[in-house]
Amino acid sequence: MKPVIAAFPATRLRRLRTSPAIRALTRQTLLTPGDFIWPVFVRDGEGVVEPIASMPGVNRLSVDKVVEAAREAHALGIPAICLFPYTDPAKKTEDCAEAWNPENLSNRATRAIKDAVPDIAVMTDVALDPYNITGHDGFTEDGVIVNDRTVEALVKQALSQARAGADIIGPSDMMDGRIGAIRAALEAEGFPNVLLLSYAAKYASGFYGPFRDAVGASGALKGDKQTYQMQPGNSDEAMRLIERDLLEGADMIMVKPGMPYLDICQRAKEMFGAPTFAYQVSGEYAMLAGAFDNGWLDRDKVMMESLTAFKRAGCDGVLTYFAPAAARLLNG
Repeated sequence: MKPVIAAFPATRLRRLRTSPAIRALTRQTLLTPGDFIWPVFVRDGEGVVEPIASMPGVNRLSVDKVVEAAREAHALGIPAICLFPYTDPAKKTEDCAEAWNPENLSNRATRAIKDAVPDIAVMTDVALDPYNITGHDGFTEDGVIVNDRTVEALVKQALSQARAGADIIGPSDMMDGRIGAIRAALEAEGFPNVLLLSYAAKYASGFYGPFRDAVGASGALKGDKQTYQMQPGNSDEAMRLIERDLLEGADMIMVKPGMPYLDICQRAKEMFGAPTFAYQVSGEYAMLAGAFDNGWLDRDKVMMESLTAFKRAGCDGVLTYFAPAAARLLNG
């Protein structure tokens, strides 16, 4: 679409910026609390609010405190909360069996939230890294991350989350074929309405460090994840991955990280038109939060600017640790 613009002075583009009222009328991108999914970290215990050093202002919460967070989110108009477990190192094993334990942290937190705040959507993470002694998203055999055996485990994990009441399941592992396998299992087990938000374009990024601290995976990780996460320089491959996951039954797709990959978000939305999300990951959050705490950047202004960028790039929503602060600001 080519804009039609009369010559100056017939056109003075500054007219559209002359007052708050005019700027509101001509605003193209609107951000609301309904655009957010709030990622939270859950750990064992009761009454626990444990700060995460590398993510200022973010805490690990016991299940009772996660329920409080869900109540807060619902009151603020945030439609969904996403759970990430901090697993006891003693429960991390080679077979990752804790991943599909009905009583694991994620499943207990899901049931507690759905009992207390039934109207909020609960999203869960499907990947083996919180339960794997190697810190990887999949099983390792002779130093190689094996695909098909991992997918079988991911299906068991997804089904355990569906049984616990998860509304949205987010496979973040990047194994080939896992969306089709999980979708088939959900249909067969009587969960046709459980949504799959696929981390379809997840890059092998340096921005994940604080998250790995938060879930206790940093010290466990042996090697890197470059054989299953994407190369940062690739764009066409992301489109192939997204198309594949949509064809296999993904309801929504995710680009991760967010701000360094806004071009991928825009391209995916324009190409496929599917509900598209981005994850403003831990490193992005920590980078901004650190600058805020040092007085180098204006907290409210930069937080909202960063989140608006996702909507402007075509995202329907964003996973962000800023969700409650941004929602409070938007709600006045």
